[in-house]
Amino acid sequence: MAKITFHEETKTFHLYNRDISYIISIMENGHLEQLYYGKRIHDKADFSYLAERCSRPMTSYIYEGDRTFSLEHIRQEYPVYGSTDYRHPAVEVLQENGSRIMDFQYEGHEISSGKPRLSGLPATYTESDEEAETLVIQLRDGVTGVRLELLYTIFSEGGVIARSARFRNDGGRAVHLLTAMSLSLDLPDKEYVWMQFSGAWARERHIKNRVLEQGIVAIDSLRGNSSHEHNPFMVLRRPNAAEDVGEVIGFSLVYSGNFRIQAEVDTHDVTRVTVGISPEGFDWKLDAGEIFQTPEAVMVYSSDGLNGMSRTFHHLYRKRLARGYWRDRVRPILNNNWEATYFDFTQDKLIEIAKKAKECGVELFVLDDGWFGARSNDHAGLGDWAANKERLPYGISGLSEAIENLGMGFGLWFEPEMVNKDSDLYRAHPDWILKTPERSVSHGRHQYVLDFSRKEVVDCIYGMMYKILSESKISYIKWDMNRSITECYSAALPADRQGEVFHRYILGVYDLYERLISAFPKILFESCASGGGRFDPGILYYAPQGWASDDSDAVERLKIQYGTSMCYPISSIGSHVSVIPNHQVFRNTPLHTRANVAYFGTFGYELDLNKLTDEELLEVKDQIAFMKEYREILQFGDFYRLKSPFEGNETVWMTVSEDKKTAVVGWYRVLNGVNLPYSRVRLQGLNPDVVYENLLDGTEHYGDELMHVGLITSDGMAGQLEGDAERITDFESRIYLLKEKTVC
Repeated sequence: MAKITFHEETKTFHLYNRDISYIISIMENGHLEQLYYGKRIHDKADFSYLAERCSRPMTSYIYEGDRTFSLEHIRQEYPVYGSTDYRHPAVEVLQENGSRIMDFQYEGHEISSGKPRLSGLPATYTESDEEAETLVIQLRDGVTGVRLELLYTIFSEGGVIARSARFRNDGGRAVHLLTAMSLSLDLPDKEYVWMQFSGAWARERHIKNRVLEQGIVAIDSLRGNSSHEHNPFMVLRRPNAAEDVGEVIGFSLVYSGNFRIQAEVDTHDVTRVTVGISPEGFDWKLDAGEIFQTPEAVMVYSSDGLNGMSRTFHHLYRKRLARGYWRDRVRPILNNNWEATYFDFTQDKLIEIAKKAKECGVELFVLDDGWFGARSNDHAGLGDWAANKERLPYGISGLSEAIENLGMGFGLWFEPEMVNKDSDLYRAHPDWILKTPERSVSHGRHQYVLDFSRKEVVDCIYGMMYKILSESKISYIKWDMNRSITECYSAALPADRQGEVFHRYILGVYDLYERLISAFPKILFESCASGGGRFDPGILYYAPQGWASDDSDAVERLKIQYGTSMCYPISSIGSHVSVIPNHQVFRNTPLHTRANVAYFGTFGYELDLNKLTDEELLEVKDQIAFMKEYREILQFGDFYRLKSPFEGNETVWMTVSEDKKTAVVGWYRVLNGVNLPYSRVRLQGLNPDVVYENLLDGTEHYGDELMHVGLITSDGMAGQLEGDAERITDFESRIYLLKEKTVC
């Protein structure tokens, strides 16, 4: 049970549940002090001993005659710059007189059960008041009249605190928010390893580690989307922490646009973490009476290592961030035509591919790019969301009905936020793209970004999409976004509001999503941004799964999916079996390994099954049958990482059913070796008192054996001795299926 207690006599807030404590106090200047965040401790009235003060040379002080009270040396909750604190602030407000000095002082607070919604923004939620408690601390700057509300929600289950900030201008004059972070946290030391999840197109969310040291380390995006380059998620772990032991704090921003996550270590080894919208280029004009709400940031503390943190994020984001019809339903096994045909298809060819997919057990056929307007390549057609009748003589409605008559669902690709110059939409509205006056406008993939900060643009795209969806039998949408924003300027906004365009654009994307899922609640949305360029919690609120990467090679996907699993639930990870040689790295990987990796995600096929051999088709049918039988466990079970692809030649992960009766272990070896050592891996999450049968080799072991002694994965010289029936080479993998042994 979550509990928030306010101790009036010491002006101290204590937020706690079974796992964590978070303690804040109100200081003598009315600001908020951070006293403790970590493993649960007993509540008591007085934690004042945690408020450390001392006199230091070359320090500025708040009060005349007091050489101990300096904000430079106090751990704070939502710091400002310039009034004795020289570190990076959580908030910066430009006033009419040019000043940026603010003094937000405590005025009051409210404690309530449950969790309020954030207007116009994605956020975690509750379904009953017992699931969480929320604290809203109200502060005010006396000179400008700007009010600041700091929102804290502590959930009953897990080490989770969700935070955001809300500004309201109750003064008579406009101000400009230049920095408005969602979260700021001052930690008392720097003994952490910083983990970020970075890369580029086709190698997203690779794990990067560095030891925190005095100075600043940060990740961000200024691209208008959360980006392939850096995911809006960061972990601080103690140096001795690993997957299953040690203290870990994860920071995740529920947002899809420009962001910054930063750790600043001062020269006294205090670590300040800030998370929120990137201040670079951000300038939100707040007129009298207006409100600005920051996106939500989620903190997860775990004393059980990285796996403990990840399982908390998985459960929260799967159950209390994702929403709607598909939240708790297993994902349909699909066949996407993109790598099978690219732009070269007809309706007859698509139906031929779909028939073979149905024969193999596929449940959903997806038509990707190229079905609309004058779209025969990527130079034309974006924005003209009506079927190309030369390719699809009966339109989307006719094709969707034909696919449904085969006994399958039908899915469709859109890229709603983009336009080609060679399109009817652009010819009618050339001013609807983001472009700076009197400057050249850049393109990416021959396309331009529509100005989604404008309601009329979003309305137009919604109207075209609604028409297709309401006239056709569509159960899935793949929503793509294939370029980042450049020349970010809106013709619809005045000069003093151009700093709002990036954020208003994302609000427009969220608005379009919300309208579509409200109108078509049973459609499954999958987000895509050239693969993993917008794989973030903000989009997960609208689309419960995302295409993790355009790189579908099984070996590359080990790192991509391993890194992704640090924060995101397995049910959200779009993963497919694709053709070989792989279209991104040209690697030939065994069919069983491609499937063994893709099982730990949504699962599907990115190829023309008609081109497989009879033997391969039998294998595909077995793969689909296996996934149908175990996808509830694979997608919604407890996931554990056991061996990292970033640390060796082997990767091992597993998922365990909620009742602990079944476990599926994925074992992968990139390169084969000669006369290999014996190997075993210690499993996690099993019932120690239950006997499990290993269906791969028929052996039986108690759960405690498998967790403490380990699962033996040795294969020595297999495939290398003359006369071996099975030849094992590079890119080998196995699935170990463990089931509770029934005792008669």
